[in-house]
Amino acid sequence: MYVDVIPLPYAKDALEPVMKQETVEFHYEKHHKGYMAKLKSLIAGKPEEGKSLVELMRTSSGAVFNNAAQVWNHDFFWESMKPNGGGAPPAGDVGDLIAGLGGWEKFRADFIAAGVARFGSGYAWLVLDRGKGKIIDTPNAENPLTTGATPLLTCDVWEHAYYLDHRNNRQAFLEVFLDRLVSWDFVARNARAASQAD
Repeated sequence: MYVDVIPLPYAKDALEPVMKQETVEFHYEKHHKGYMAKLKSLIAGKPEEGKSLVELMRTSSGAVFNNAAQVWNHDFFWESMKPNGGGAPPAGDVGDLIAGLGGWEKFRADFIAAGVARFGSGYAWLVLDRGKGKIIDTPNAENPLTTGATPLLTCDVWEHAYYLDHRNNRQAFLEVFLDRLVSWDFVARNARAASQAD
């Protein structure tokens, strides 16, 4: 079991002006850490206490699943971004992956559409599914790992992820996420790890 949420991979003001420090602090300190605190209270003194987040996601339901998945999803979301990120991916394996989805402009449009179309709260994902790149969206705390897909990238489309910066304009948030925040290095690491696991 994790002792705490992962440290942010950058300073809380590092994503400014694209994502304000206030947004990062509120999201990370209140929401992300709040899920971990709730999870710890739910499994304290129980056999689940010794399980990893992935094990908890794969073997639990209800509040334990929701909080474990939200911790994992948020860990992954922060890693999916970096200062001065975004834009079309570089040439190489990730560039080839995006080309296989129709190229950067089509990928960008399809990813934004998936995130905008997610009714209520959830996530937009780039995953490997049976070795092929795919864009999916999931509701609430759901995670592609529970269906056998391998997450490569995610964008949190719960309103708390973008309200302070964009109010209710989810599309604007997804646009700047792709254009100025995405960490293609993180995507590449996940894709390499998936290929080595096969």
